[in-house]
Amino acid sequence: MTQEEQIELQQLLQFLKTLADQTRLRILGLLAAEKRSVEELAVLLNLQPSTVSWHLARLKDIGLVEMKADGNTHVYRMNGKGLGRINKLLANPERAALIGDVEMDAWERKVLNDFLEDGKLKEIPAYRRKREIILRWLIEQFAFGRTYTEKEVNEILTRYHPDYATLRREFIAGKYMAREKGIYWRLEQPADAGKPANSAGTKTGTIARTDNA
Repeated sequence: MTQEEQIELQQLLQFLKTLADQTRLRILGLLAAEKRSVEELAVLLNLQPSTVSWHLARLKDIGLVEMKADGNTHVYRMNGKGLGRINKLLANPERAALIGDVEMDAWERKVLNDFLEDGKLKEIPAYRRKREIILRWLIEQFAFGRTYTEKEVNEILTRYHPDYATLRREFIAGKYMAREKGIYWRLEQPADAGKPANSAGTKTGTIARTDNA
């Protein structure tokens, strides 16, 4: 990614974060109809003028509203050029997809920070999406292209959480690992769950439960 693309991505992220607020969206809706003062907006939104001013400042920072003096009163209105810039930034599908990746990376980092302490798992998340993030992190402790006995799997998992049986079941159910006659191996794709990898191939997957786990 070029430096210019990085700058544009950061600008678009700022736009989207600023707009992820119901009050600011309501302000934009009111200003789209006509220009208004802080006092008018405060009455219409049933908010303190200071609160409205704070939201307007955030919208002004990203160029979506502009302010003009009307005598002793500051009047705000929608800035069409600012909207055009957002449309331009969003017009690139690759950039929009990259934003999704950035937000997901941030979410995964937060989950890992919440559930890990000193490299160990504080608890197994109950929420499925969070659990999958933990499992994707945990499966990285297992190498591709080799097999593990159940005892070896348990010993590795115990380093991170005492409930190795639950984690082992999740590995099998989610197809992060496969198992046959007490031998486990890491999978690359759910479709690869059929048999142990040989020296030329390896495998990975996602989450679940085994017979004697």
